[in-house]
Amino acid sequence: MLKETFGSHKPVIGMVHLHALPGSPLYDAKGGIGAIIDGAAADIERLQKGGVDAVMFGNENDRPYLLKATPESLAAMAAVIGALRSTIKIPFGADYLWDPVATVALCVATQARFGREIMTGVFESDMGTWEPDCAGALRLRHNLGRDDLKLMFNVNAEFASSVGTRSVAQRAKSAVFSALADVILVSGPMTGQAASTSDLRSAKEAVGDKPVFANTGVNIDTVKEILSIGDGCIVGTHFKVDGKTFNAVDGDRVKRFMDLVGKSR
Repeated sequence: MLKETFGSHKPVIGMVHLHALPGSPLYDAKGGIGAIIDGAAADIERLQKGGVDAVMFGNENDRPYLLKATPESLAAMAAVIGALRSTIKIPFGADYLWDPVATVALCVATQARFGREIMTGVFESDMGTWEPDCAGALRLRHNLGRDDLKLMFNVNAEFASSVGTRSVAQRAKSAVFSALADVILVSGPMTGQAASTSDLRSAKEAVGDKPVFANTGVNIDTVKEILSIGDGCIVGTHFKVDGKTFNAVDGDRVKRFMDLVGKSR
């Protein structure tokens, strides 16, 4: 499944963090959609030139985050991705934070090959009590004829704590069994902060052949260990200028990272 979707057995997915979308407090109305497209285009160019295996669009700048997409932000995100599709030469995915049904709709509309979201569980979070609609998301995927769309389930949400006592491994195993997860993601407590290697290892042991990725905090010093445990990783913050989440992508950082990954492969 990994090679079919990403072109690599242990892929590195680079994040394209869009500038704030319409409706968000940080939206630049003067720059408009054009500024969002221009910023994303520059990041895509640097990520592809640096050698990542895939890219994923996310609306990380839409702070404070929503648990349900708004029409204007979802439409804008689809428009931005649509405007950039012809420049993307590698597989791409999308993630609308933090709405799994909107994420599936976005992926279908833009012909993305994979999507990522919190799909299962209940969390107390900065956004309030969080109860994602996994059933609605997967039923939408099926009803729209996109059973080929691979969905990545983040089982320990950033900015949140799980309600209950189940371990990450138990939640990962349950997500595969009861919710048909294609890929399990293990995260740190916030964007840019590392996932626990013990959580990554226990999740992998729990789900067997199902792919498990590190979702946050992977950097050039940890990637070899991460890929020795898991099946891939998603990198956002480390690829940015000065390693700061909301900066532009730094092409030199991407290339150094991917050169190291290439040698380890």
